[in-house]
Amino acid sequence: MTYEFTPKGVCSRKMTIEIEGDTVKSLSVLGGCNGNLKGISSLVKGMKIDEIIERLDGIDCGGKGTSCPAQLAVALKEYKARQ
Repeated sequence: MTYEFTPKGVCSRKMTIEIEGDTVKSLSVLGGCNGNLKGISSLVKGMKIDEIIERLDGIDCGGKGTSCPAQLAVALKEYKARQ
């Protein structure tokens, strides 16, 4: 299943997450810090949703109160709530 999410309070503008069961198969992010987000996308590939949420939830970027990784956790929590 493909899940699309619009992050809030960060530089990235759209996250497209390919999910199979309880595992993230791929992540594509539009906007944001290109190298860092490619790295995050590579790291979360094959990870369980709950583990990603646990590791990334609450990460702050520059005092914004959120970050692109934290917004990925928000997206995955939202996805789980809709299942």
